[in-house]
Amino acid sequence: MAEFQPNTLYYGDNLEVLRQFPSECADLVYLDPPFNSNRSYNVIFREAAGAEAEAQIEAFGDTWHWTTHTAEVFDEVASRGDDVGRLLQAFVAALSHNDMTAYLTMMAPRLIELRRIMKPTASIYLHCDPTASHYLKTLMDAVFGAGNYRNEIAWRRSLPHGNVSRSFGRIHDTLFFYVRSDGDATWNQPVVPYDEPDERTRRQYRNWDEERQDWWQPTSLLNPNPDRPNLTYEFHGHTRVWRWTRERMEREDAAGNIHVPPGGGVPRYKRYLGEQRGRLVQDIWDDIPAMPSEERLGYPTQKPEALLERIIEASSNPGDLVLDPFCGCGTATVAAQRLGRRWIGIDITWLAVDLMQNRLRDTFPDEFADGVPVDGEPADEAAALALAERSKFQFQFWAVAKLGGRPRGGAPQKGPDQGIDGVTTFPERDPEDPDSPTLQHRQVIISVKGGGTGVGDVRDLRGVIEREDAAIGVLVTAGTRTRAMEREAAAAGLYRSPWSGGTHPRIQIITAGEIVRGEAIDMPSRMGMRQYQQAPRATERSEQPRMDDT
Repeated sequence: MAEFQPNTLYYGDNLEVLRQFPSECADLVYLDPPFNSNRSYNVIFREAAGAEAEAQIEAFGDTWHWTTHTAEVFDEVASRGDDVGRLLQAFVAALSHNDMTAYLTMMAPRLIELRRIMKPTASIYLHCDPTASHYLKTLMDAVFGAGNYRNEIAWRRSLPHGNVSRSFGRIHDTLFFYVRSDGDATWNQPVVPYDEPDERTRRQYRNWDEERQDWWQPTSLLNPNPDRPNLTYEFHGHTRVWRWTRERMEREDAAGNIHVPPGGGVPRYKRYLGEQRGRLVQDIWDDIPAMPSEERLGYPTQKPEALLERIIEASSNPGDLVLDPFCGCGTATVAAQRLGRRWIGIDITWLAVDLMQNRLRDTFPDEFADGVPVDGEPADEAAALALAERSKFQFQFWAVAKLGGRPRGGAPQKGPDQGIDGVTTFPERDPEDPDSPTLQHRQVIISVKGGGTGVGDVRDLRGVIEREDAAIGVLVTAGTRTRAMEREAAAAGLYRSPWSGGTHPRIQIITAGEIVRGEAIDMPSRMGMRQYQQAPRATERSEQPRMDDT
Protein backbone atom coordinates (compact mmCIF):
# COMPACT_ATOMS: atom_id res chain seq x y z
CA MET A 1 0.00 0.00 0.00
CA ALA A 2 1.31 3.44 -0.93
CA GLU A 3 2.05 5.46 2.19
CA PHE A 4 1.09 9.12 1.81
CA GLN A 5 4.33 11.05 2.09
CA PRO A 6 5.00 14.52 0.60
CA ASN A 7 8.14 15.16 -1.47
CA THR A 8 7.99 11.61 -2.79
CA LEU A 9 7.79 10.07 -6.24
CA TYR A 10 5.25 7.26 -6.64
CA TYR A 11 5.85 4.54 -9.19
CA GLY A 12 2.63 2.89 -10.35
CA ASP A 13 -0.83 3.38 -11.82
CA ASN A 14 -1.95 6.78 -10.55
CA LEU A 15 -5.51 5.53 -10.01
CA GLU A 16 -4.35 2.84 -7.59
CA VAL A 17 -1.97 5.24 -5.86
CA LEU A 18 -4.61 7.97 -5.50
CA ARG A 19 -7.13 5.55 -4.02
CA GLN A 20 -4.73 4.95 -1.14
CA PHE A 21 -4.29 8.64 -0.34
CA PRO A 22 -6.40 10.31 2.38
CA SER A 23 -9.23 12.65 1.46
CA GLU A 24 -8.63 16.42 1.32
CA CYS A 25 -4.83 16.26 1.37
CA ALA A 26 -3.83 18.24 -1.75
CA ASP A 27 -3.85 22.02 -2.16
CA LEU A 28 -3.25 22.09 -5.91
CA VAL A 29 -3.43 19.52 -8.71
CA TYR A 30 -1.77 19.89 -12.09
CA LEU A 31 -2.11 17.15 -14.69
CA ASP A 32 -1.16 16.75 -18.33
CA PRO A 33 -2.84 13.46 -19.31
CA PRO A 34 -1.66 12.33 -22.75
CA PHE A 35 -3.97 11.86 -25.68
CA ASN A 36 -2.85 12.53 -29.22
CA SER A 37 -2.55 10.32 -32.24
CA ASN A 38 1.06 11.49 -32.58
CA ARG A 39 1.91 11.45 -28.89
CA SER A 40 2.30 8.15 -27.04
CA TYR A 41 1.82 7.60 -23.35
CA ASN A 42 4.56 9.32 -21.35
CA VAL A 43 7.20 9.02 -24.05
CA ILE A 44 9.84 11.19 -22.39
CA PHE A 45 12.97 9.76 -23.92
CA ARG A 46 14.44 10.06 -27.39
CA GLU A 47 17.59 8.63 -28.87
CA ALA A 48 20.21 11.08 -30.02
CA ALA A 49 18.95 10.62 -33.58
CA GLY A 50 15.42 11.53 -32.47
CA ALA A 51 13.76 8.10 -32.57
CA GLU A 52 11.11 7.58 -29.92
CA ALA A 53 11.44 4.82 -27.34
CA GLU A 54 9.33 2.35 -29.30
CA ALA A 55 9.50 -0.26 -26.58
CA GLN A 56 7.71 2.12 -24.26
CA ILE A 57 5.15 2.90 -26.93
CA GLU A 58 4.47 -0.81 -27.27
CA ALA A 59 4.32 -1.20 -23.50
CA PHE A 60 1.57 1.38 -23.15
CA GLY A 61 -0.05 1.31 -26.54
CA ASP A 62 -3.19 -0.27 -25.10
CA THR A 63 -3.52 2.18 -22.21
CA TRP A 64 -6.14 4.30 -23.98
CA HIS A 65 -7.71 1.71 -26.29
CA TRP A 66 -11.10 0.08 -25.72
CA THR A 67 -10.36 -3.27 -24.10
CA THR A 68 -12.03 -5.65 -21.68
CA HIS A 69 -10.49 -3.66 -18.83
CA THR A 70 -11.87 -0.42 -20.29
CA ALA A 71 -15.33 -1.99 -20.44
CA GLU A 72 -15.04 -2.98 -16.77
CA VAL A 73 -14.08 0.57 -15.78
CA PHE A 74 -16.94 1.95 -17.88
CA ASP A 75 -19.46 -0.30 -16.11
CA GLU A 76 -18.05 0.76 -12.72
CA VAL A 77 -18.40 4.48 -13.48
CA ALA A 78 -21.71 4.20 -15.35
CA SER A 79 -23.27 2.27 -12.46
CA ARG A 80 -22.75 5.27 -10.16
CA GLY A 81 -25.94 6.79 -11.56
CA ASP A 82 -24.62 10.33 -11.12
CA ASP A 83 -23.77 13.05 -13.64
CA VAL A 84 -20.41 11.49 -14.43
CA GLY A 85 -21.91 8.07 -15.08
CA ARG A 86 -24.69 9.46 -17.26
CA LEU A 87 -22.25 11.62 -19.23
CA LEU A 88 -19.96 8.67 -19.87
CA GLN A 89 -22.90 6.63 -21.14
CA ALA A 90 -23.85 9.52 -23.43
CA PHE A 91 -20.31 9.71 -24.81
CA VAL A 92 -20.29 6.03 -25.67
CA ALA A 93 -23.82 6.18 -27.10
CA ALA A 94 -22.81 9.06 -29.37
CA LEU A 95 -19.25 8.09 -30.27
CA SER A 96 -19.29 4.28 -29.86
CA HIS A 97 -16.33 2.28 -28.54
CA ASN A 98 -13.13 3.90 -29.77
CA ASP A 99 -9.89 5.41 -28.49
CA MET A 100 -11.57 8.67 -27.48
CA THR A 101 -14.26 7.05 -25.36
CA ALA A 102 -11.66 4.70 -23.89
CA TYR A 103 -9.60 7.73 -22.93
CA LEU A 104 -12.58 9.48 -21.33
CA THR A 105 -13.54 6.25 -19.55
CA MET A 106 -10.06 5.92 -18.05
CA MET A 107 -9.92 9.61 -17.13
CA ALA A 108 -13.29 9.66 -15.32
CA PRO A 109 -12.32 7.64 -12.21
CA ARG A 110 -9.01 9.48 -11.98
CA LEU A 111 -10.74 12.87 -11.94
CA ILE A 112 -13.18 11.56 -9.34
CA GLU A 113 -10.27 10.50 -7.11
CA LEU A 114 -8.49 13.79 -7.64
CA ARG A 115 -11.56 15.69 -6.51
CA ARG A 116 -11.75 13.49 -3.39
CA ILE A 117 -8.18 14.23 -2.32
CA MET A 118 -8.45 17.98 -2.97
CA LYS A 119 -8.94 20.28 0.01
CA PRO A 120 -11.94 22.65 -0.05
CA THR A 121 -9.47 25.47 -0.87
CA ALA A 122 -7.77 23.50 -3.67
CA SER A 123 -7.68 24.12 -7.41
CA ILE A 124 -7.00 21.84 -10.38
CA TYR A 125 -5.42 22.68 -13.75
CA LEU A 126 -5.85 20.13 -16.52
CA HIS A 127 -3.42 20.66 -19.41
CA CYS A 128 -4.38 19.31 -22.83
CA ASP A 129 -4.19 19.99 -26.53
CA PRO A 130 -7.23 20.43 -28.82
CA THR A 131 -7.48 16.70 -29.57
CA ALA A 132 -9.73 15.96 -26.60
CA SER A 133 -10.14 19.33 -24.86
CA HIS A 134 -13.86 19.76 -25.61
CA TYR A 135 -14.71 16.33 -24.22
CA LEU A 136 -12.51 16.87 -21.15
CA LYS A 137 -14.22 20.21 -20.43
CA THR A 138 -17.60 18.49 -20.31
CA LEU A 139 -16.20 15.70 -18.11
CA MET A 140 -14.64 18.24 -15.75
CA ASP A 141 -18.02 20.01 -15.48
CA ALA A 142 -19.62 16.72 -14.44
CA VAL A 143 -16.94 15.87 -11.87
CA PHE A 144 -16.26 19.28 -10.32
CA GLY A 145 -19.49 21.10 -11.10
CA ALA A 146 -19.96 23.68 -13.84
CA GLY A 147 -20.14 26.40 -11.18
CA ASN A 148 -16.58 25.64 -10.10
CA TYR A 149 -15.16 26.30 -13.56
CA ARG A 150 -12.90 29.34 -13.59
CA ASN A 151 -11.05 29.60 -16.88
CA GLU A 152 -10.10 28.02 -20.16
CA ILE A 153 -6.53 29.26 -20.48
CA ALA A 154 -4.83 29.32 -23.87
CA TRP A 155 -1.05 28.96 -23.60
CA ARG A 156 0.84 29.83 -26.77
CA ARG A 157 3.32 26.97 -26.80
CA SER A 158 5.10 27.96 -30.02
CA LEU A 159 5.62 30.84 -32.39
CA PRO A 160 3.73 30.90 -35.70
CA HIS A 161 5.18 28.43 -38.16
CA GLY A 162 5.18 28.28 -41.93
CA ASN A 163 4.08 24.69 -42.43
CA VAL A 164 1.72 24.39 -45.39
CA SER A 165 -1.53 22.72 -44.36
CA ARG A 166 -5.27 22.87 -44.89
CA SER A 167 -5.98 24.43 -41.47
CA PHE A 168 -4.91 27.33 -39.29
CA GLY A 169 -1.62 26.87 -37.45
CA ARG A 170 -1.95 25.03 -34.13
CA ILE A 171 0.24 26.88 -31.68
CA HIS A 172 -1.57 26.71 -28.34
CA ASP A 173 -2.44 24.27 -25.58
CA THR A 174 -5.46 24.52 -23.30
CA LEU A 175 -5.52 24.52 -19.51
CA PHE A 176 -8.86 24.06 -17.72
CA PHE A 177 -8.89 25.74 -14.32
CA TYR A 178 -11.45 24.54 -11.74
CA VAL A 179 -11.76 25.00 -7.99
CA ARG A 180 -12.93 22.44 -5.44
CA SER A 181 -15.39 24.80 -3.73
CA ASP A 182 -16.82 28.05 -4.98
CA GLY A 183 -15.52 31.05 -3.04
CA ASP A 184 -13.01 29.16 -0.90
CA ALA A 185 -10.13 28.46 -3.27
CA THR A 186 -6.67 29.88 -2.72
CA TRP A 187 -6.01 32.70 -5.18
CA ASN A 188 -3.00 35.00 -5.55
CA GLN A 189 -3.61 37.33 -8.47
CA PRO A 190 -0.82 36.85 -11.02
CA VAL A 191 0.65 39.92 -12.65
CA VAL A 192 3.39 40.68 -15.15
CA PRO A 193 5.48 43.52 -13.64
CA TYR A 194 5.74 46.82 -15.50
CA ASP A 195 9.49 46.69 -16.01
CA GLU A 196 9.08 48.64 -19.23
CA PRO A 197 5.51 49.79 -20.00
CA ASP A 198 4.34 48.55 -23.37
CA GLU A 199 2.58 50.73 -25.92
CA ARG A 200 -0.86 49.84 -24.59
CA THR A 201 0.13 50.76 -21.03
CA ARG A 202 1.59 54.07 -22.20
CA ARG A 203 -1.69 54.89 -23.93
CA GLN A 204 -3.61 54.19 -20.71
CA TYR A 205 -1.30 56.14 -18.41
CA ARG A 206 -0.93 59.22 -20.58
CA ASN A 207 -1.23 61.99 -17.94
CA TRP A 208 1.94 63.25 -16.26
CA ASP A 209 2.02 64.41 -12.63
CA GLU A 210 4.97 66.78 -12.33
CA GLU A 211 4.92 66.80 -8.53
CA ARG A 212 4.89 63.01 -8.17
CA GLN A 213 6.96 62.42 -11.30
CA ASP A 214 4.61 59.64 -12.39
CA TRP A 215 2.09 58.85 -15.10
CA TRP A 216 -1.57 58.35 -14.23
CA GLN A 217 -4.90 57.48 -15.82
CA PRO A 218 -8.44 58.50 -14.74
CA THR A 219 -10.63 55.59 -13.57
CA SER A 220 -14.26 55.37 -12.54
CA LEU A 221 -15.39 56.17 -9.01
CA LEU A 222 -18.93 54.86 -9.60
CA ASN A 223 -20.25 51.81 -7.81
CA PRO A 224 -21.43 48.99 -10.13
CA ASN A 225 -24.29 48.27 -7.69
CA PRO A 226 -26.95 51.00 -8.04
CA ASP A 227 -28.81 49.89 -4.90
CA ARG A 228 -26.42 51.32 -2.28
CA PRO A 229 -28.24 54.12 -0.35
CA ASN A 230 -25.35 54.50 2.10
CA LEU A 231 -23.01 55.34 -0.80
CA THR A 232 -25.38 57.71 -2.59
CA TYR A 233 -24.48 61.37 -2.00
CA GLU A 234 -23.46 64.60 -3.72
CA PHE A 235 -19.76 65.11 -4.51
CA HIS A 236 -18.33 67.99 -6.57
CA GLY A 237 -21.82 68.81 -7.83
CA HIS A 238 -22.72 65.25 -8.86
CA THR A 239 -25.08 62.90 -7.00
CA ARG A 240 -24.13 59.33 -7.75
CA VAL A 241 -23.73 55.90 -6.15
CA TRP A 242 -20.04 56.16 -5.37
CA ARG A 243 -17.49 53.44 -4.82
CA TRP A 244 -16.41 54.76 -1.40
CA THR A 245 -17.96 56.43 1.62
CA ARG A 246 -18.06 60.24 1.76
CA GLU A 247 -15.25 60.24 4.33
CA ARG A 248 -12.98 58.14 2.08
CA MET A 249 -13.79 60.32 -0.95
CA GLU A 250 -12.94 63.52 0.93
CA ARG A 251 -9.70 61.98 2.21
CA GLU A 252 -8.63 60.93 -1.29
CA ASP A 253 -9.62 64.36 -2.64
CA ALA A 254 -7.49 66.12 -0.05
CA ALA A 255 -4.55 63.89 -0.98
CA GLY A 256 -4.83 65.00 -4.60
CA ASN A 257 -6.00 61.60 -5.87
CA ILE A 258 -9.30 62.82 -7.36
CA HIS A 259 -9.42 64.34 -10.83
CA VAL A 260 -12.31 66.67 -11.64
CA PRO A 261 -12.51 67.15 -15.42
CA PRO A 262 -12.54 70.70 -16.72
CA GLY A 263 -16.05 72.09 -17.01
CA GLY A 264 -17.29 70.16 -13.97
CA GLY A 265 -17.40 66.63 -15.29
CA VAL A 266 -17.89 63.56 -13.08
CA PRO A 267 -14.89 63.15 -10.73
CA ARG A 268 -12.54 60.26 -11.45
CA TYR A 269 -9.79 58.55 -9.49
CA LYS A 270 -6.13 59.02 -10.43
CA ARG A 271 -4.49 55.60 -10.82
CA TYR A 272 -0.72 56.03 -10.86
CA LEU A 273 1.48 53.69 -12.88
CA GLY A 274 4.20 53.54 -10.25
CA GLU A 275 1.72 52.20 -7.68
CA GLN A 276 0.59 49.28 -9.83
CA ARG A 277 1.97 45.81 -9.25
CA GLY A 278 1.85 45.07 -12.97
CA ARG A 279 -0.40 43.97 -15.78
CA LEU A 280 -2.99 41.47 -14.57
CA VAL A 281 -2.58 38.10 -16.26
CA GLN A 282 -5.57 37.21 -18.43
CA ASP A 283 -6.66 33.86 -19.89
CA ILE A 284 -4.34 34.05 -22.91
CA TRP A 285 -0.74 33.35 -21.91
CA ASP A 286 1.56 34.46 -24.68
CA ASP A 287 4.47 35.61 -22.51
CA ILE A 288 5.86 32.19 -21.56
CA PRO A 289 8.06 30.61 -24.25
CA ALA A 290 7.59 26.95 -25.06
CA MET A 291 10.99 25.88 -23.77
CA PRO A 292 13.92 28.18 -22.95
CA SER A 293 17.16 26.71 -24.22
CA GLU A 294 18.72 26.74 -20.76
CA GLU A 295 15.95 24.47 -19.46
CA ARG A 296 15.73 22.08 -22.40
CA LEU A 297 16.64 18.57 -21.26
CA GLY A 298 15.63 16.61 -24.35
CA TYR A 299 12.21 15.41 -23.13
CA PRO A 300 9.59 15.79 -25.90
CA THR A 301 6.72 16.48 -23.46
CA GLN A 302 8.69 18.83 -21.18
CA LYS A 303 6.91 22.03 -20.12
CA PRO A 304 8.69 25.28 -19.17
CA GLU A 305 9.15 25.84 -15.48
CA ALA A 306 7.74 29.36 -15.81
CA LEU A 307 4.38 27.88 -16.83
CA LEU A 308 4.18 25.70 -13.74
CA GLU A 309 5.49 28.47 -11.50
CA ARG A 310 2.67 30.76 -12.60
CA ILE A 311 0.07 28.09 -11.82
CA ILE A 312 1.63 27.16 -8.47
CA GLU A 313 2.03 30.76 -7.29
CA ALA A 314 -1.51 31.69 -8.37
CA SER A 315 -3.31 28.80 -6.66
CA SER A 316 -1.18 27.79 -3.67
CA ASN A 317 0.86 29.22 -0.83
CA PRO A 318 4.29 28.25 0.55
CA GLY A 319 4.05 24.95 2.40
CA ASP A 320 1.02 23.76 0.40
CA LEU A 321 1.00 20.37 -1.33
CA VAL A 322 1.15 20.26 -5.16
CA LEU A 323 0.25 16.95 -6.83
CA ASP A 324 0.97 15.84 -10.41
CA PRO A 325 -0.48 12.39 -11.21
CA PHE A 326 1.00 12.23 -14.76
CA CYS A 327 4.41 13.49 -13.78
CA GLY A 328 6.47 12.72 -16.88
CA CYS A 329 9.80 14.52 -16.60
CA GLY A 330 8.77 16.26 -13.37
CA THR A 331 8.51 19.98 -14.15
CA ALA A 332 5.70 20.43 -11.61
CA THR A 333 7.78 18.84 -8.83
CA VAL A 334 10.80 21.00 -9.67
CA ALA A 335 8.74 24.21 -9.74
CA ALA A 336 7.00 23.29 -6.47
CA GLN A 337 10.30 22.53 -4.74
CA ARG A 338 11.80 25.83 -5.91
CA LEU A 339 8.78 27.82 -4.67
CA GLY A 340 8.74 26.27 -1.21
CA ARG A 341 5.78 23.96 -1.72
CA ARG A 342 5.56 20.29 -0.87
CA TRP A 343 4.86 17.97 -3.78
CA ILE A 344 3.94 14.49 -4.96
CA GLY A 345 4.66 13.10 -8.42
CA ILE A 346 3.16 9.89 -9.81
CA ASP A 347 4.05 8.03 -12.99
CA ILE A 348 3.41 4.54 -14.32
CA THR A 349 6.75 4.20 -16.10
CA TRP A 350 10.03 3.51 -14.35
CA LEU A 351 11.77 5.44 -17.10
CA ALA A 352 9.93 8.61 -16.01
CA VAL A 353 10.61 7.99 -12.32
CA ASP A 354 14.32 7.51 -13.01
CA LEU A 355 14.45 10.71 -15.05
CA MET A 356 12.62 12.64 -12.32
CA GLN A 357 15.05 11.37 -9.68
CA ASN A 358 18.00 12.56 -11.75
CA ARG A 359 16.41 15.92 -12.46
CA LEU A 360 15.57 16.65 -8.83
CA ARG A 361 19.04 15.61 -7.67
CA ASP A 362 20.70 17.77 -10.33
CA THR A 363 18.51 20.80 -9.63
CA PHE A 364 18.56 20.59 -5.83
CA PRO A 365 21.78 18.75 -4.91
CA ASP A 366 21.72 19.90 -1.30
CA GLU A 367 18.11 18.99 -0.59
CA PHE A 368 18.38 15.56 -2.23
CA ALA A 369 21.95 14.63 -1.38
CA ASP A 370 20.63 11.36 0.07
CA GLY A 371 18.40 10.65 -2.92
CA VAL A 372 14.77 11.24 -3.86
CA PRO A 373 12.26 9.01 -2.03
CA VAL A 374 10.42 6.62 -4.36
CA ASP A 375 7.39 4.62 -3.28
CA GLY A 376 6.76 1.50 -5.35
CA GLU A 377 10.35 0.76 -6.38
CA PRO A 378 11.23 -2.94 -5.97
CA ALA A 379 12.92 -3.17 -2.57
CA ASP A 380 13.79 -6.88 -2.63
CA GLU A 381 14.17 -9.74 -5.07
CA ALA A 382 10.57 -10.88 -4.66
CA ALA A 383 9.30 -7.41 -5.62
CA ALA A 384 11.63 -7.32 -8.64
CA LEU A 385 10.40 -10.72 -9.80
CA ALA A 386 6.80 -9.61 -9.30
CA LEU A 387 7.51 -6.60 -11.51
CA ALA A 388 8.93 -8.89 -14.20
CA GLU A 389 5.83 -11.06 -14.00
CA ARG A 390 3.48 -8.07 -14.17
CA SER A 391 5.23 -6.19 -16.99
CA LYS A 392 8.34 -7.27 -18.85
CA PHE A 393 8.73 -3.76 -20.23
CA GLN A 394 8.67 -2.09 -16.82
CA PHE A 395 11.13 -4.70 -15.53
CA GLN A 396 13.32 -3.87 -18.51
CA PHE A 397 13.23 -0.11 -17.87
CA TRP A 398 13.86 -0.62 -14.16
CA ALA A 399 16.84 -2.93 -14.71
CA VAL A 400 18.44 -0.71 -17.35
CA ALA A 401 18.04 2.40 -15.19
CA LYS A 402 19.39 0.73 -12.04
CA LEU A 403 22.49 -0.34 -13.98
CA GLY A 404 23.08 3.22 -15.10
CA GLY A 405 21.97 2.74 -18.69
CA ARG A 406 19.38 4.24 -20.96
CA PRO A 407 16.81 2.51 -23.17
CA ARG A 408 17.71 1.65 -26.73
CA GLY A 409 15.18 2.71 -29.39
CA GLY A 410 13.34 0.09 -31.41
CA ALA A 411 10.51 -2.18 -30.32
CA PRO A 412 11.72 -5.49 -28.86
CA GLN A 413 11.60 -8.42 -31.24
CA LYS A 414 12.48 -12.04 -30.91
CA GLY A 415 15.76 -13.42 -32.18
CA PRO A 416 19.47 -12.86 -31.57
CA ASP A 417 19.61 -9.73 -33.75
CA GLN A 418 17.30 -7.74 -31.45
CA GLY A 419 18.86 -8.27 -28.05
CA ILE A 420 19.57 -4.64 -27.11
CA ASP A 421 17.33 -3.27 -24.38
CA GLY A 422 19.70 -0.64 -23.01
CA VAL A 423 23.12 0.84 -23.47
CA THR A 424 25.69 2.68 -21.44
CA THR A 425 29.12 3.90 -22.43
CA PHE A 426 32.52 4.66 -20.97
CA PRO A 427 35.41 6.77 -22.33
CA GLU A 428 38.46 4.98 -23.70
CA ARG A 429 41.69 5.77 -25.48
CA ASP A 430 42.16 4.61 -29.05
CA PRO A 431 44.03 1.27 -28.73
CA GLU A 432 45.90 2.13 -31.92
CA ASP A 433 47.03 5.48 -30.48
CA PRO A 434 46.90 5.31 -26.65
CA ASP A 435 48.80 8.60 -26.29
CA SER A 436 46.16 10.59 -28.21
CA PRO A 437 44.07 13.01 -26.07
CA THR A 438 41.01 12.09 -28.12
CA LEU A 439 38.59 9.78 -26.34
CA GLN A 440 36.21 7.35 -27.95
CA HIS A 441 33.05 6.07 -26.30
CA ARG A 442 32.78 2.31 -26.01
CA GLN A 443 29.38 0.71 -25.70
CA VAL A 444 28.09 -1.64 -23.03
CA ILE A 445 25.04 -3.55 -24.28
CA ILE A 446 22.33 -4.48 -21.76
CA SER A 447 19.93 -7.32 -22.60
CA VAL A 448 17.06 -7.92 -20.16
CA LYS A 449 15.12 -11.17 -19.87
CA GLY A 450 12.00 -11.13 -17.76
CA GLY A 451 11.47 -14.89 -17.89
CA GLY A 452 13.63 -17.98 -17.94
CA THR A 453 17.10 -17.74 -19.45
CA GLY A 454 19.65 -20.25 -20.64
CA VAL A 455 22.89 -20.78 -22.50
CA GLY A 456 21.28 -19.70 -25.76
CA ASP A 457 20.67 -16.20 -24.38
CA VAL A 458 24.35 -15.87 -23.49
CA ARG A 459 25.35 -16.91 -26.99
CA ASP A 460 22.88 -14.48 -28.50
CA LEU A 461 24.31 -11.62 -26.44
CA ARG A 462 27.83 -12.53 -27.51
CA GLY A 463 26.73 -12.27 -31.11
CA VAL A 464 25.14 -8.87 -30.46
CA ILE A 465 28.26 -7.31 -28.92
CA GLU A 466 30.38 -8.64 -31.78
CA ARG A 467 27.98 -7.24 -34.35
CA GLU A 468 27.78 -3.88 -32.56
CA ASP A 469 31.52 -3.80 -31.83
CA ALA A 470 30.62 -3.27 -28.16
CA ALA A 471 33.15 -3.69 -25.38
CA ILE A 472 30.94 -5.50 -22.88
CA GLY A 473 27.55 -7.22 -22.81
CA VAL A 474 25.35 -7.61 -19.73
CA LEU A 475 22.58 -10.19 -19.50
CA VAL A 476 19.97 -9.32 -16.86
CA THR A 477 17.78 -12.22 -15.85
CA ALA A 478 14.75 -12.55 -13.65
CA GLY A 479 15.56 -16.25 -13.48
CA THR A 480 18.53 -18.13 -12.12
CA ARG A 481 22.09 -18.14 -13.38
CA THR A 482 23.21 -21.68 -14.18
CA ARG A 483 26.75 -23.08 -14.30
CA ALA A 484 26.36 -23.67 -18.02
CA MET A 485 25.50 -19.99 -18.52
CA GLU A 486 28.53 -18.94 -16.48
CA ARG A 487 30.84 -21.20 -18.54
CA GLU A 488 29.44 -19.76 -21.77
CA ALA A 489 29.95 -16.21 -20.47
CA ALA A 490 33.53 -16.99 -19.40
CA ALA A 491 34.29 -18.35 -22.88
CA ALA A 492 33.74 -14.85 -24.28
CA GLY A 493 36.94 -13.75 -22.59
CA LEU A 494 37.92 -10.39 -21.11
CA TYR A 495 37.90 -6.81 -22.24
CA ARG A 496 41.24 -5.14 -21.52
CA SER A 497 41.24 -1.37 -21.21
CA PRO A 498 44.07 0.19 -23.25
CA TRP A 499 43.89 3.19 -20.93
CA SER A 500 43.94 1.65 -17.46
CA GLY A 501 45.15 -1.81 -18.36
CA GLY A 502 42.37 -3.31 -16.24
CA THR A 503 40.37 -6.33 -17.37
CA HIS A 504 36.60 -6.84 -17.31
CA PRO A 505 34.46 -9.84 -18.33
CA ARG A 506 33.10 -9.32 -21.85
CA ILE A 507 29.87 -11.12 -20.94
CA GLN A 508 28.39 -10.54 -17.50
CA ILE A 509 25.24 -12.07 -16.00
CA ILE A 510 23.35 -10.14 -13.33
CA THR A 511 20.17 -11.34 -11.62
CA ALA A 512 17.23 -9.25 -10.45
CA GLY A 513 18.15 -9.94 -6.85
CA GLU A 514 21.70 -8.71 -7.41
CA ILE A 515 20.40 -5.46 -8.92
CA VAL A 516 18.28 -4.86 -5.82
CA ARG A 517 21.36 -5.47 -3.68
CA GLY A 518 23.32 -2.87 -5.63
CA GLU A 519 25.29 -5.00 -8.09
CA ALA A 520 27.00 -2.83 -10.73
CA ILE A 521 28.44 -3.52 -14.17
CA ASP A 522 32.12 -4.42 -14.08
CA MET A 523 33.57 -1.91 -16.56
CA PRO A 524 36.10 0.92 -16.80
CA SER A 525 35.29 4.13 -14.95
CA ARG A 526 32.83 6.43 -16.71
CA MET A 527 34.52 9.48 -15.14
CA GLY A 528 31.28 11.28 -14.35
CA MET A 529 29.61 10.50 -17.68
CA ARG A 530 25.83 10.83 -17.64
CA GLN A 531 23.15 8.90 -19.49
CA TYR A 532 20.73 11.86 -19.53
CA GLN A 533 21.18 15.59 -19.99
CA GLN A 534 21.84 17.34 -16.69
CA ALA A 535 19.26 19.75 -15.33
CA PRO A 536 20.65 23.14 -14.31
CA ARG A 537 21.15 23.74 -10.61
CA ALA A 538 18.26 25.61 -9.01
CA THR A 539 18.10 29.38 -8.88
CA GLU A 540 15.47 31.26 -6.91
CA ARG A 541 13.09 30.95 -9.83
CA SER A 542 13.23 30.64 -13.59
CA GLU A 543 14.08 33.77 -15.55
CA GLN A 544 10.62 34.41 -16.94
CA PRO A 545 7.96 37.07 -16.20
CA ARG A 546 6.87 36.38 -12.63
CA MET A 547 3.82 36.95 -10.52
CA ASP A 548 3.81 39.46 -7.73
CA ASP A 549 4.19 37.78 -4.34
CA THR A 550 1.76 40.06 -2.56
